[in-house]
Amino acid sequence: MNEELPLRRHTASMSRMAFIIGTVVLLISPEIFSSYNHFQISSGDVVSSAAVSQPSKGYSPQSSESEENEYLFSTIIRYQVDPELIRAIIMAESSCNPKAVSRRGARGLMQLMPATAKALGVEDSFNPEHNIHGGVRYFKKLLDRFGGDVSIALAAYNAGSRKVREYEGIPPFKSTQYYIKRVFSYYNRYKEAGSDRA
Repeated sequence: MNEELPLRRHTASMSRMAFIIGTVVLLISPEIFSSYNHFQISSGDVVSSAAVSQPSKGYSPQSSESEENEYLFSTIIRYQVDPELIRAIIMAESSCNPKAVSRRGARGLMQLMPATAKALGVEDSFNPEHNIHGGVRYFKKLLDRFGGDVSIALAAYNAGSRKVREYEGIPPFKSTQYYIKRVFSYYNRYKEAGSDRA
């Protein structure tokens, strides 16, 4: 038996753990994302955060130059979606918990339903890299489908495109309307945090 095999397995295991930790830290760290603003949400979309829940403090921010962080940047840059908006969606969906499972079965950071994950080619919804890539790709498709309207795209992400088409706009579901407010609340806070450091 090759004596180097256990060492290689240990190294691979440690590298995978470092990736997961690095990805979650990157998602929560506003400092890392502050310089990546591809397009802004119109000021009319920003909702006062007074009536919605506040973002949790999460992990203490630490900068990292790892390949995993570069992959996350490249995913967001590839699909040209505002990184603060993705951070807000992740906070609203899962509170940045990569192992989160909803009552309806949505999984991971961006809460992908199994059928959606399968359609997007996501092999493991609990793998942050897979989940984020699939979630960002799916949200970008919704943005394109609904003419760049962030509120409508969020409604479709939450309630489904079919419901948005059925109601010709944001469905009259309190849960969906509250979800949109939460995302904009987090988004607004992340933007303010970034501008305070500028």
